[in-house]
Amino acid sequence: MEIISSVIDFILHIDDHLAALITEYHYWIYLILFLIIFVETGLVIMPFLPGDSLLFATGMFAAQGMLDIYTSIGLMLVAAVLGDACNYLIGKYAGDKFVKLRLFGKQLVKPEYIVKTHGFYAKHGPQTIIIARFVPIVRTFAPFVAGVGKMNYGIFLTYNLIGGVLWVVGLTLAGYFLGNIAWVRDNFEKVVIGIILISVLPILFGFIKEKFSTKKEAL
Repeated sequence: MEIISSVIDFILHIDDHLAALITEYHYWIYLILFLIIFVETGLVIMPFLPGDSLLFATGMFAAQGMLDIYTSIGLMLVAAVLGDACNYLIGKYAGDKFVKLRLFGKQLVKPEYIVKTHGFYAKHGPQTIIIARFVPIVRTFAPFVAGVGKMNYGIFLTYNLIGGVLWVVGLTLAGYFLGNIAWVRDNFEKVVIGIILISVLPILFGFIKEKFSTKKEAL
C-alpha cells in the first residue's frame, strides 16, 4: 500500500517532483525524462509511470524557461518510439515466457491487462498502437501484445511513429501553451486528474457500448 501511495503522490504532484529534479540534476534532467518515457513504454512490467502528466509538466516548465522545449520533445519522442519498439520485440521473441514470470508467487504481468489490450485490438486493429498512447496501462501493453501477435513490423512501426508524435508533441505542447495560465499552474493536481479521466474515456466508452450491445442481444 505504501508503494501505491507513493506512486499516486508522484503522479498527482509530478510538477513538484519534476521541479526538484530540474534543480538538483540540471542538464541531466533530459536523460531522466528520456528514461522515464522509455521505461514506461518499453518495459511491460512498468505500466504505472506518469507518462501523460510528465509530458504536460515538461511543457509547462519549458514555458517557464526551466527546460528547452525542442530538446525535451526530441528526446522524449525518441524514447517513446524506441520504448514501443523494445516492447514489441520482447513480446515477439519472449512474450509467452514473459507473461508466465512470477515474483514472490505473483505474476509480473497481470493477465487481465493482456486480455483488455487484446480487446482493444479486436475493436480498433493496428490503430490501437496510436489510440493506446493516450490510455494509461494499455499504452504499455499494446506494443507487447502486438509483438506476441506477430504484427507486421512495417505496419507496427508506422503506427508507432504516428502515435509517438501525437502523444509526445501533443501533450508537451499543451503543457507549454497552458502552463503559464495561473489557474493551471496553481491547480496542477486537478489538471492531472483531468488528463487521467480524459485518457480513460476510450475504455469507459467501449465498456458502456459493450454493455448496451450485450443487453440488446439478450432482448
